[in-house]
Amino acid sequence: MHRFPTAARQPGPAPSRRRFLQIAGSTMLVTGAGVFSLRSARAGSGSRLHVLHINDMHSRLEEISGSDATCSPTASEEGNCFGGAARLAQAIRDRRAELDEAGTPVLTFDAGDQSQGTLFYTTYRGKAEIEIMNMIGFDAMTLGNHEFNNGPDALAEMLAEAEFPIVAGNVIVPEEHALYPLVQDHLILEAGDERVGVLGITTPDTVFLSSPGPVTFEDEIAHLTEAVARLKDDGVHRIILLSHVGFVRDQQIAAEVEGLSLIIGGHSHTLLSNTVAGTPSYATLVEAPDGRPVPIVQAYAFSRYLGDLALEFDDEGTVISAEGDTVLLDASFAEAEDVADRVAALAGPIEDLKRTEIAEIAAPIDGSRESCRSMECEMGNAVANAMLKRVGDPTVTIALTNGGGLRASLEAGMVTVGDVLTVLPFQNTLVTMLVSGATLVAALEHGVNGIEDGAGRFPQIAGMRFRLDTSVAPDEGRVSEVEVATDDGWARIDDDALYGIVTNNFMGRGGDGYAMLESDGQQVYDTAIDMADALAEYLAANAPYTPEIEGRIRQ
Repeated sequence: MHRFPTAARQPGPAPSRRRFLQIAGSTMLVTGAGVFSLRSARAGSGSRLHVLHINDMHSRLEEISGSDATCSPTASEEGNCFGGAARLAQAIRDRRAELDEAGTPVLTFDAGDQSQGTLFYTTYRGKAEIEIMNMIGFDAMTLGNHEFNNGPDALAEMLAEAEFPIVAGNVIVPEEHALYPLVQDHLILEAGDERVGVLGITTPDTVFLSSPGPVTFEDEIAHLTEAVARLKDDGVHRIILLSHVGFVRDQQIAAEVEGLSLIIGGHSHTLLSNTVAGTPSYATLVEAPDGRPVPIVQAYAFSRYLGDLALEFDDEGTVISAEGDTVLLDASFAEAEDVADRVAALAGPIEDLKRTEIAEIAAPIDGSRESCRSMECEMGNAVANAMLKRVGDPTVTIALTNGGGLRASLEAGMVTVGDVLTVLPFQNTLVTMLVSGATLVAALEHGVNGIEDGAGRFPQIAGMRFRLDTSVAPDEGRVSEVEVATDDGWARIDDDALYGIVTNNFMGRGGDGYAMLESDGQQVYDTAIDMADALAEYLAANAPYTPEIEGRIRQ
């Protein structure tokens, strides 16, 4: 059986961490070579609680590949897959059994966004994900913005299947709506001999990121300040926040809201780890207004990791010991047979869905390797247009994707879901960000420098155009005359200006060598919208679609 780690590893940024430790009266305990644990002088005398947590599962019920797409049968047989509901279920069950045997109370939480990302969500509208959560057994979940993707009526139907509570106190639902009784303001759970208060918040950006209808969202800090005070008045001092607002906002909340004991985060898909280089520490520690330590944890996304945190509290709810890490759910973890069998059964109708007709196209769409890795291609234009249209944000005006992500052409006639998945098989999601003009030009230059080798990084674009001269040596200025579309026509790109772009999550995290997007991108947001879904919607909305070459890349 795979064994879980029992201690946190490395400290966070030295100045803030040192000041935190000084204020909290804590010391850094060395537990092994390069291995550290936060522990105060009072540790060992307080009440214990163990927390297991996930976030941003995004419908990944089947195991995933290294790129977070559904894993192929071959890769699965070779042991190169991660996560998936069955592996997650067995990991949680095994860990809870260990903790139960040790007499340690344990709670299991989800910080939102079970929804959106695979055909399981498209087919079952969230009910499949809830059914699997019921089988695993969760103590509570908060709502992510993508829970609202099909509107509040569909969300009510989804949550009606849940055998665990949903807590999202800043979500304001009209009393007459079916969703109203399904979302709670707060919870009080029993953990051993102690009461634990649980609060939940959902990003107010859901108003424009999703489809909440009449549902509104209170400011997180205003809501939490009042909610924590109510729990304190009720004698509850151990207060856990399930947060779906992102890692940066979580740190602001920890610094401004007095009385929180722990924040379990989601939304930003941030990996907090003490073993993966270049990641924030697990837990990241922030000083509250009263000087108390507030640990923040998050476990990336897509079922790849399970958060595993051991806590110790004093009588006032202050964390005096925090040890743990995110655990990579690789092939060393077994799969729960009952969950695997149920996921396989749920996958059956998805094969029928792949035969579902989407739209008529008037002429073949060229998505060949030869075209899309060396020049503007018809499929590149269609996909880039679809990306911009699906995001639907007027501040996002440029689309950039890699030609190597386009894997097939489409014949004239009726296109099916399966056809679209053949073109875009990787389950890449749409990611928005702000980048400077200089960064965009650098990205284009990088993208065209592998033409001679047929490299997949070749850029396919929308909302901009440029001239490409392959007679120029790589990295010597093959790209010139870069222009961006404006309401008044084409304008020369400004190196110092910021532009809103949409790309795919592979490129957004530096894939295909686009390191400049990962390092320079600002306000990065993974929408969790599958590129294949975006293309299918675009073709249907423009049927019968006619492909075009528009001079986006002039050669």
